Amino acid sequence: MPTAAFFDLDKTIIAKSSTFAFSRPFQAGGLISRGLVLRSAYSHFLYMVGGADHDQMEKMRQFMSQMCAGWDVAVVKEIVADTLHNIVEPLVYAEALNLIVQHKLAGNDVVIVSASGAELVEPIGTMLGADHVIATRMEVSDGKYTGEIEYYAYAEEKARAIEAMAEEFGYDLDRCHAYSDSATDIPMLRAVGHPHAVNPDRELRRVATEEGWPILVFVRPVALGNRFGAAAKPAALALVAGGVVALGVTLWWHTRRRP
Repeated sequence: MPTAAFFDLDKTIIAKSSTFAFSRPFQAGGLISRGLVLRSAYSHFLYMVGGADHDQMEKMRQFMSQMCAGWDVAVVKEIVADTLHNIVEPLVYAEALNLIVQHKLAGNDVVIVSASGAELVEPIGTMLGADHVIATRMEVSDGKYTGEIEYYAYAEEKARAIEAMAEEFGYDLDRCHAYSDSATDIPMLRAVGHPHAVNPDRELRRVATEEGWPILVFVRPVALGNRFGAAAKPAALALVAGGVVALGVTLWWHTRRRP
């Protein structure tokens, strides 16, 4: 049966909140004020230092949904497309990239599962070579966000989405992997046979220790351009994976040809 590796995004693949990462481009594009950028920076500081429990995540959800009410969807997508590589590439953990490549080589699908908005998560997923994305979707009317959330990919809903995807694509969840930093993702981690805690907050570290889950430490954000060369493109991971496979085939062939 096919298998998959499910990755949380913020503080698991990238070294900060994806939503906060785009706050300054959104300000430059006229979507938010300098005051909101500063408020977002303070919330992000608390998130980076102590993680986010359910109450904090609810406050962040309300703040983000209210903030984006009235935004033009096309403008948001244009800003994300224009700034994606400059904003996100330097934040990607090298350790996460290595895991993504390893799962690709093993024939696993790579799925990003994030409470951030799909307008941010889907382009990041494409850039990283992910096969699928599960993300929050905002309600849209007449091309603008209403401020309401249509689908919230958070906590138990992440686990339900993973189970639904497993049913759709035939994944054997007992053989699947999942990676996250937050205790709010414990249901997602428990949905698979191979959960991993990445830079875990205090509660997730406690649970991971009790359950015997591997605890991984990611510390090296690296620009994709530096890792794959100056001409790195969204298909970089596929090229790297293909190169590793080709190298393995070459070595196998020369071994077979030895007398």
